Amino acid sequence: MYFSPSIRLVAIFALLGAATPSLAQWDRGQRGWGGSRFDSPRAPLSSSSRDPREGQVDAAQFMADGVADRLGDGPVEISTLTGAIDDVGEAAPFEAAVIDQLVKAGYDTITAPSADGGQITELRIRREVLVPEETKRKPVSGEMTVGTGTHGSMVGMALAVDLSKPLKALVSTRMEARILDKATGAPLWEGRAEIATREGDSRWTDQAIATRLAEALFERFPHGPARVAAR
Repeated sequence: MYFSPSIRLVAIFALLGAATPSLAQWDRGQRGWGGSRFDSPRAPLSSSSRDPREGQVDAAQFMADGVADRLGDGPVEISTLTGAIDDVGEAAPFEAAVIDQLVKAGYDTITAPSADGGQITELRIRREVLVPEETKRKPVSGEMTVGTGTHGSMVGMALAVDLSKPLKALVSTRMEARILDKATGAPLWEGRAEIATREGDSRWTDQAIATRLAEALFERFPHGPARVAAR
C-alpha cells in the first residue's frame, strides 16, 4: 500500500457571541509501431498518488513469415538511427544491452557481415514526457471565513500543511529494433519495448532502463512472434 508523505492539519477556530452559542462549520467545497498502453492520455495525478505505469514494461515482437530459421545465427551489425537520443554517449548503454541479447540469441556481433550475407539490426531510442513535473507548492496554505447570524458572529479558518515534494516528470523510454537482411534490405523481425520511469529516480539509470528494455524486447527471441505481457 502506498502512503503519501503529505501531512494535512486542519484547525477550525470559532469566535462566538457571548449571549448564545453557535457552531462554526467548515465547507469542504463543492511512432509506426502500433499502440501501447502508455499512449492513452490520463489526467495528471496529485502527489498523493503513484502513477500505475511507473516501472512497468510493455513489449511486442513481430516476425516475417518463413524466416525463423534465419534468426539468431551468423554475423550481425548494429546501426543506431537518429531518434530522441542523438548523443553517442547516451546511446551507448542501449546499444550494449541489445548486443548482449543478440549474442545470447546466437549471433556473431564481432565479425562484420559481408555485402551479400549477414544481417543488420537497426536500433532507435525515443523519449517522451507522459506527465510533466509538478509545480512547487506552498508548504502552508489556508482559508478564512467570516459570517454573522441571529445567534452571533463566526470566524472559521482552515490551515493546511503539505510537506510533500513535487513529483518529477514521468517519462516514457521506448526501444525499437528491426533486423534486416543486409543483401536485400528485407525486414525479418522487429520489436519494441517501452517503460515509464520518474526523472531522477536512482533505481532507473540509463543502464538499468536499457537492460530492462532489451530483455523484454528479445524475450523468446528467435522462437517466433509473441506478444510479451506487460509487467
